[in-house]
Amino acid sequence: MNAIHELATRLRQARRVLVLTGAGISAESGIATFRDAQSGLWARFRPEDLATPEAFQRDPALVWRWYAWRREQVAEARPNAAHYAVAELARRVPTVLVTQNVDDLHQRAGSVDAICLHGSIARTLCSVTHRDIDADWLAANPGEPPRSPHHADGLARPGVIWFGENLPQNVLELACDAARACDVILAVGTSAMVYPAAGLPSIAQHHGAWFAEINPQATPLTPQADLVIAAPAGIALPAALTVWKES
Repeated sequence: MNAIHELATRLRQARRVLVLTGAGISAESGIATFRDAQSGLWARFRPEDLATPEAFQRDPALVWRWYAWRREQVAEARPNAAHYAVAELARRVPTVLVTQNVDDLHQRAGSVDAICLHGSIARTLCSVTHRDIDADWLAANPGEPPRSPHHADGLARPGVIWFGENLPQNVLELACDAARACDVILAVGTSAMVYPAAGLPSIAQHHGAWFAEINPQATPLTPQADLVIAAPAGIALPAALTVWKES
C-alpha cells in the first residue's frame, strides 16, 4: 500500500480527525513564511524583530506598517487545493482544524470553527485591553497606528499572538482536548519549531492516535510520525480524498 492509499484508508476509518496546519500550507498560496527572506523595504528586518511586544513598544509605527504589508499579501492570496481539501475532509468525518496561520485562508476555503492558535491578521485589538477594534472605527480614525477607542493609553495593534506572548488559555485547551480525543492526527505544512502547537501530535499519540506528517521537508516531528508524505499538501491531501472517493 503506498502512502497516499494508506492515508486515505486511515481517514476513511477514522472517528475523529485533528488537522494541524502551519505556514507551509499557505506558502502554496504565495504567502511568505516567517523564515522566507523579506522583500523590498523589509529586506533589512528580521520578522522576529517585528513580531514582538518589545518591537511594538519600541516603534509601533514600524510594526504597524509591516503588518499592513502582510495584510496586503494575504488579501491578494487565494486558498489552494490543500485548504479546500481540509474543508472537504471535515464534511466526510468529524474533524477539528487547528492552525498556526493567521491568514484566514482556511475559513475562506470553507472551514468552520477553526482553532486559530496565533490569532488572525484580519483582527485589530487594543494594545491594553485586547478588546477588538471595529473596522469601521479604524477607517474613520487613520494613524500608524491609531489610538485605541477602548483605553486612553492604548494603541491599535494586530490581532495576532507575537513571539513572547502566551496563547489564550481557552484556545490552547480546545486544541489539547482535540488532540486527546482524535484517533488520526495530520501535521500539514508545519515546521514543528513553535510550541505548544508542535506538541499536539505527541499528545495525540500518547492517547492512541495515528499520526501522519505531510511536508516536503523533514521536521523535528518526522521521526515520530507513523506515516510521512514528503510532498506539498496541495497535492497529497486532494489525492488522498480522491482515493477515498474511488475506493
